[in-house]
Amino acid sequence: MSRATFAASEDEPSETTRSVARTVEAWVDLASPSHPFFFKALTDSFSNVEPTVTVREKTETVPLARQVGYDFRTVGKDYENPHLRKVGIPLRTAQLALEAPDADVALSSRNAMCILAAKARGIPSIHFTDNDICAYVDGLAAEELYHRLEAQATHNVVPAAFRTEVLTDRGADPDSIHTYDGYKEDVYVAAFEPDPSFLDTIPFESQDFIVVRPEALSATYVDAEGSLVPDILAGAVERGVNVVYLPREEMDRAFADGLPPERVYVPDEPLSGLELAWHARCVLTGSGTMAREASRMQTPAVSFFPSTLISVDRALIEEGEIFHSRNAEDVLDYVESVTDRDAQPDLTRARRVRREVADLTADLMNETLD
Repeated sequence: MSRATFAASEDEPSETTRSVARTVEAWVDLASPSHPFFFKALTDSFSNVEPTVTVREKTETVPLARQVGYDFRTVGKDYENPHLRKVGIPLRTAQLALEAPDADVALSSRNAMCILAAKARGIPSIHFTDNDICAYVDGLAAEELYHRLEAQATHNVVPAAFRTEVLTDRGADPDSIHTYDGYKEDVYVAAFEPDPSFLDTIPFESQDFIVVRPEALSATYVDAEGSLVPDILAGAVERGVNVVYLPREEMDRAFADGLPPERVYVPDEPLSGLELAWHARCVLTGSGTMAREASRMQTPAVSFFPSTLISVDRALIEEGEIFHSRNAEDVLDYVESVTDRDAQPDLTRARRVRREVADLTADLMNETLD
């Protein structure tokens, strides 16, 4: 597995962005694969925050928590079976309530399990979210419930593009919602340090390539009859474009069957999404996270997400940071329009956002200590 490296930039303080009033014992609960990167970058922004970490078994979350350097305990798991998944969330919430460490504050992201367990243990919670999908979609009972539970956090920290009424309409005090000018991906993208040897793992003669990640067709929030990926991959081959293809599930691998391996590379082992975004000419994904990560690096990004977009994605599309289409030819035309200048990544903007979020989090931790 290629390792993503995180380090302070030359124009940032080397050890800390902000100090809290006293040493803080922070319980950090990681429930999804993006969480290790986000919280490692955030907790490393402080000189006197000591994290105790719990991790849910969900896809790559456990190995990624290990990769970023966290010591942790594994508590609970996600289930692929949708019926078991409904049981798994309340079960893990109960496990966390029993096994939560003594802490001054709980930190989590898109994670009602941690919020409820912290509440049961009398621990103030700071929750980070950017998903307001039920602001646009009716009938998603699970999403509706999740937002009601997220509204129970002591503090919710959200991007300025987030529709805060999703939380206030479900019981959150408006004063408990805090916004920042950026996106959650900025926080960990800002701490990324590219590995110059990464391209040695990519088997193309030319260093020009795009990244393609399929839609999460099995997810409850996705409404699509089929994937756009077969048309994108076939079209890329026809146009002579190199592709690093990242299947989500085993069935996604079949989309690359019959395509020339010298043109479409399917890694046997997971590769760092941040390294790929840094070195790629363009990142194409059927979900939101990889497109947002690339856009925060100022790498050209395409979303072909098939369902209703959350407001942070809508904002990035409106700002021209992400191109969105469900037409394979339009997607490939956009890829071919990317210039060498467009494909030059930069972290300046992400570093500013990281400092803002760290300052805001420090203020909230100080408030919980009063």
